[in-house]
Amino acid sequence: MAYYKEQFVFDDGKPIPIIIRNYMASDLEGMIELQAKCFPPPFPTDLWWNEKQLQNHVSLFPEGAICVEVEGEIVGSMTGLQVQFDPKNPMHTWEEITDNGYIWNHDPNGNTLYVVDICTSPLYRKLKLGQQMMQAMYQTVVALKLERLVGGGRMPGYHRFADEMTVEQYVQAVVKGDIHDPVVTFLLRCGRMPLALIENYLEDEESHNYALLMEWKNPFHR
Repeated sequence: MAYYKEQFVFDDGKPIPIIIRNYMASDLEGMIELQAKCFPPPFPTDLWWNEKQLQNHVSLFPEGAICVEVEGEIVGSMTGLQVQFDPKNPMHTWEEITDNGYIWNHDPNGNTLYVVDICTSPLYRKLKLGQQMMQAMYQTVVALKLERLVGGGRMPGYHRFADEMTVEQYVQAVVKGDIHDPVVTFLLRCGRMPLALIENYLEDEESHNYALLMEWKNPFHR
């Protein structure tokens, strides 16, 4: 089941044509170039997607490999895998549930689409391409008749408030709209709902290693 969609997004009122589609083996070079633009030094290059990870994404679960193309250039990507997920037992780390990004643990019979990663080139972030990719993943959840989409959201704004409030208080303030968090607020705008706060989810100094697990439930699933 391939995903392919043409549409316009707007840059100060000017329509910009984009293509949202599955990325493929022929896109690996462009995907690695995107990682370099999204995560420039001093971000360690060994944490960019490598070719083996990307090959696994497109071979094990091609439906979960989404990218955005503008004038032939890949400017955004989002990756997921299927897992069997129990919302009553939500605790895990990013490494555990994504198999360190290699998704060898992809389960074709899983009930949930789990978000591995999402990124957009800094030059195109004002076009809200992240929201467009998220909608494409929601459509994939519906097409595959899965129960939900789930993913851990970093909280990169938390380090600025860690001395004055607990992480629970920070999440409450973000959900109430008293504080803007670059990731959690974005996910709320995309329709994701808080599910659980996870400690030691990923080594992430800004988030103090916390993540907010957030879900989107398939409204057609019964």
